[in-house]
Amino acid sequence: MALFRYKALSTAGETLEGQMEAGSADEVVVRLQEQGHLPVEARRADEAGGGASLSGLMRRRELDEAQVLQFTQQLATLLGAGQPLDRALGILLELPDTVQARRVIERVREAVRGGAPLSTALEQQHGLFPRLYVNLVRAGEAGGNVHEALRRLADYLERSARLRGRVVNALIYPVILVVMIIVSVGFLMAVVVPQFQQLFDSLNAELPWYSKVVLELGLFTRDWWWLVLAAMVAAGLLLAARLRQPEARRALDARLLRLRFAGDLVARLDTARLARTLGTLVRNGVPLLTALNLSRPVLGNRVLAEAIDVAAEEVKTGSGLGHALGRRKVFPRLAVQMVQVGEESGELDTMLLKVADTFDQETANALDRLMAALVPALTVLMTAVVAVIILSVLLPIYDLTNSIG
Repeated sequence: MALFRYKALSTAGETLEGQMEAGSADEVVVRLQEQGHLPVEARRADEAGGGASLSGLMRRRELDEAQVLQFTQQLATLLGAGQPLDRALGILLELPDTVQARRVIERVREAVRGGAPLSTALEQQHGLFPRLYVNLVRAGEAGGNVHEALRRLADYLERSARLRGRVVNALIYPVILVVMIIVSVGFLMAVVVPQFQQLFDSLNAELPWYSKVVLELGLFTRDWWWLVLAAMVAAGLLLAARLRQPEARRALDARLLRLRFAGDLVARLDTARLARTLGTLVRNGVPLLTALNLSRPVLGNRVLAEAIDVAAEEVKTGSGLGHALGRRKVFPRLAVQMVQVGEESGELDTMLLKVADTFDQETANALDRLMAALVPALTVLMTAVVAVIILSVLLPIYDLTNSIG
């Protein structure tokens, strides 16, 4: 027997933490489920959380997000066609391209054959299937419509991946431009500019102040480029360490929300994620308080996440979700009003999904406008920086030529 630390959610949506003696982490999970709780985490008391996280980062996942989506879609299709669960898993076992993915499905099938529900079998796969995923499957099992829950889950995963991919794709070109600016300026300063210094020294030319500044920066870059690179890396590491501190991260998130354009974009993006997650959970029969706790991790902004925590406490005391979200005044007003309408009409899940669709489209439009302005701005910036460097060394040469002539 060993001592395990655990985290779980009660039926009222409260977070429970404690210790329990058991033979394994799976036994802790089973005991918590028997008590009516939703297990979130179970690990040995003597196991360091940081080490576990580091090993998880270094280890390649057996199933990536695309494979999880494919597994969900295929299993939903087979179950919807009337195939028994064991037979459906047997068919899926032959489809993956990787040995690791087949091994995961084999473990799930063996657990199901041993009498475990599909949700429990998925929960035992060492975090490959998030607890939101497992909870949706469990809700489908309770309602007797697992294939419908899986179909909705596949739609949720696909839309979430599409939104995330849209953001990533929008940022690729600006990142490439920034890298080009840094490389171009670095090459000019370290290689091209120092060569003009030798020319000016040989002519004993009197240079204007801006040319002297550029030439000195060029010589410094050439001789101390490694120091510049080390300073940039150190600054990046210090910034990353600073942002890992909750107070600093929250302060940055709060400041980001106050920015006129970027704040609206972040709020819309996180609102779309939250609404789709919450709507999918509620539609599948998950209690609202539990759904709020499960939805919180999808929020990237700490201020918005804290607003959900406060809203959950108010909902627990009988307040409406729309009213609770509106009091914090950090979520878009349209989203809050639509949630209130959904509560009044008794169609909260439907309205939440409409909120998600609305803000997905608004996020896409905002990203398009941002890229339309950002890409030309970066291009102009790169052109201006290169022009300043070139003119700083060419204008003195032009003056010298005129004086000689």
